[in-house]
Amino acid sequence: MILEGTGSQLKTAGNLGSFMQKEIFEQPQSVVNTMKGRINFDNLTVQLEGLKDHIKEIQRCRRLILFGCGTSYHAGVATRQILEELTELPVLVELASDFLDRNTPVLREDVCFFISQSGETADTLLALRYCKERGTLTVGITNTAGSSITQETDCCVDINAGPEIGVASTKAYTSQFVALVMFALMVCVDRKSMQERRKQIMHGLKMLPDHIKEVLSLDDEIQKLAVELYQQKSVLIMGRGYHYASCLEGALKFKEITYMHSEGILAGELKHGPLALVDKLMPVIMIIMRDHAYTKCQNALQQVVARQGRPVVICDKEDTETINVGQRTIRVPHTVDCLQGILSVIPLQLLAFHLAVLRGYDVDCPRNLVKSVTLE
Repeated sequence: MILEGTGSQLKTAGNLGSFMQKEIFEQPQSVVNTMKGRINFDNLTVQLEGLKDHIKEIQRCRRLILFGCGTSYHAGVATRQILEELTELPVLVELASDFLDRNTPVLREDVCFFISQSGETADTLLALRYCKERGTLTVGITNTAGSSITQETDCCVDINAGPEIGVASTKAYTSQFVALVMFALMVCVDRKSMQERRKQIMHGLKMLPDHIKEVLSLDDEIQKLAVELYQQKSVLIMGRGYHYASCLEGALKFKEITYMHSEGILAGELKHGPLALVDKLMPVIMIIMRDHAYTKCQNALQQVVARQGRPVVICDKEDTETINVGQRTIRVPHTVDCLQGILSVIPLQLLAFHLAVLRGYDVDCPRNLVKSVTLE
């Protein structure tokens, strides 16, 4: 697979310098693999074989609960809004460790999803067993066939992202994201009021690989930004709505491989404390896209600028209003709102990678971390 770089350069999965970088650049293909054989773009159908025997039970359930840790938790946060919209069910997203600490009530009418790249994550497995004891339907979302979560859940969806060697997850996150969106599309197939929305999302999924390639072509531009930031000690990443998860995931990538203090901030909470951190020296990254939260994010941008902040803005390439404000921008292609989070997180993956390289760290094997957390 060959992906276009900027200018005359070409980048291929085989000539990149680390597994993490290779896996970032594999994402156009990994999302295709997640959708392959499951989506028919001609007749607008979605079929997840692992769920087909349980879909009626899921449609009748009382609420959906998504469990995960780290990046897998963020995949749940990223898709909660579209799941609520298309299934018309309450959706809770739980950190597995916190859920277990609370001894939370779970009802037989609930459907519980357990999201894990490895399928062996200790806290997620314990949460699964807790829920099974209480009679709920359990669904696995994993990247590893034959894993413990695959075997112990009532049904499972393999995201088919391919092996992920780098400790900091990248392509597994975007494939988990796509798999959960496909589930939402599958649940609402019979609802007439949802059909136009389904068409928009299906079109967005069809175009997604090309849009990801376009974002990856910004790699050289993002590398130059990394040169400006790599000596900083902290970074704030702000957004809201569909992009709050991108902020959390981007901040996690910064922590994992650059060892910089980083914080993903819900922009709606800016005036409730985080604004005190903003000055001309604090690096701030803001995600502002043309969706239902656009005006509110613009307001947050003005608040940051008024405090002498110099934010880097990840925005829609057609958003001249944001671009003309004069801030430094990373311009990504426009897609349907619920998928835009995939295109906003990839620049953060690339930026974290380049920062780690400039700081002289091993991006594939960060200190104190392992790929599969099987002990707690």
